[in-house]
Order: sequence, then structure tokens, then C-alpha cells
Amino acid sequence: MPDTILLEREGGLLTLRLNRPDKKNALTRAMYSRLAEALELAGNDPQINAVLISGSAECFTAGNDIADFLEQPPSDLDSPVFHFMLNLLECRKPVIAAVAGAAVGIGTTLLLHCDLVYVSRDARLRMPFVNLGLCPEFGSSLILPRLLGQAKAAQLLLLGEGFSGEQAAQWGIATQALDSGEAALSKAREMALRFDDLPTEAVRISKQLMRAPDRELLRKAIEHEGALFTQRLRSPEALAALTGFIKRH
Repeated sequence: MPDTILLEREGGLLTLRLNRPDKKNALTRAMYSRLAEALELAGNDPQINAVLISGSAECFTAGNDIADFLEQPPSDLDSPVFHFMLNLLECRKPVIAAVAGAAVGIGTTLLLHCDLVYVSRDARLRMPFVNLGLCPEFGSSLILPRLLGQAKAAQLLLLGEGFSGEQAAQWGIATQALDSGEAALSKAREMALRFDDLPTEAVRISKQLMRAPDRELLRKAIEHEGALFTQRLRSPEALAALTGFIKRH
């Protein structure tokens, strides 16, 4: 059975590559646990200067594996998905994301916590939480209205409308949009490796300063969203929508 999260070291760069192509890199509990452990490792390893999260040149991630979620839904903030969220939030090293193809649900919201994000212009990002009878997660209900304004955030979170990599860069969700998936992955790797040549402690302190003003507020938002999200997972509305999704796919 292939490893669904590939860890690759290159100099001071640790790459976490989603590797479940037959399921469009849909995330399972086991994958969240592996990602959380790797982020914790990176934060504590003095030899790691940056972390790169990527999928393939064709697909970042289709979001949560719905069948896996329904089999054993997260019941509290001690679940693997929340371990991943909090470890990404607390990561002291720069985190870079390379996005091509689909980036659905947490595949989009995790980008809000990365320091640099490189996307293909034709990447397809979407947060269809409401469409599945759920609610926003990973701090998106706090971050997106601040970043985009209430009206645009409502378009993305209340209607679940998708948007392109080009739009993500225009709106400040991504750092730069590139012409192809290969170009996005290459650019992300190039920029991530630059941290090998920068003073490590200066980078760490600079990231800490940038994140400090909203850190506690964001943590509380993630916990509040998470509690409501787990409640929604057990609601008749969500169960009907999620079961219907599985049948269609």
C-alpha cells in the first residue's frame, strides 16, 4: 500500500506531498495524523528551515474523504484533523504551499495559514461547506471577511462558489499564480529553498511578529468553528448531503 503522505528532505526543506492520486488526494484521518506529526517534527528540528505542502501537478486535494469522515467523524478538538490544524497554525517555520488542480474545502482553508502560496492559474478552489450541510472551518469565517470583505466572503462561504488560482492571487489568498501546475510546484520549491540562505532566527521571529496580533483570536475561532462543525456532522441535514455526495461519486 503506497504511502499517502510522502516526506522528502532537500537541504533544509521538508516537503509534505499528498500522494493519493486515485482519490484526488482526498484526506483521511491517517493522513491528517501524518501531516500533524510532520509539522511538529519540522517545528522542533533545527535542521529544517521551511516546509512545503504540495500535491501533484494535476491535483492538490479534493478535501476530506467523505466516506472516511462518516465512518468515524471527528467528535472533539482532539481528533486528527484538529491536530493538523493547530500544528499548522503553531508551526514556527515558514510554510509554503504549491497548488494545482482541485483545492476543495480544507484544501483551500489551509492556504490561509501558509506563509507563501503558489498556484496554477487554472487551479480550482472551493469551500463547499454549506453545500454539504456543514459550516466554515480552520478560521475561514474570521480570515476571509477580513481579507476579502463581507460580501465576497459570503459569496465563497454562504454560496460555496468556486474560484480560480488567478483569482486567488488577485484576492491575496495566493502569493502568485503560474501558468501550469508544474510551474507552480517549481516556483514553490524554488522559494522554499531560499530559506536555507536566510538567517533562521530572524525568519522565525519575523513570522512570529506577523502572526502574533491575531494568534489567540484565530485559535479561538478555529475551536469554535470546530465545535459547531462536529455538531453539524451529526445533523440530519449534513448526513443527507454527505450521503448523497458519496452516492454521486
